[in-house]
Amino acid sequence: MRRRHNPRIAFQRIARAALLHGDTICRQWLPGGRLCGCEYTVKNPRRIDRRAGSFKINIASGLWCDFATGEGGRDFISLGAYLFSLSQKQAACNLADMIGVDAYE
Repeated sequence: MRRRHNPRIAFQRIARAALLHGDTICRQWLPGGRLCGCEYTVKNPRRIDRRAGSFKINIASGLWCDFATGEGGRDFISLGAYLFSLSQKQAACNLADMIGVDAYE
């Protein structure tokens, strides 16, 4: 199959597929956290965070928030973009590669 010059990223498919790997993604990207039910709690590596508690990721829905700063997002793509200072496109492609999903429509 020949790719178009400017292929479209399959953001929704990648975000849905990532939900099947939420726990693994969190533990790889944010080691040292703890899972309580569907909520992964860990120190925020983007700021000085003395203890875990305000930075949480829901591994079932992909929603994440740092309740101390108000930053947050709707899926693991936005979490990857936030953590690694990437564009949404770059984060989606990296995440797709990590979980073994085709990044393009």
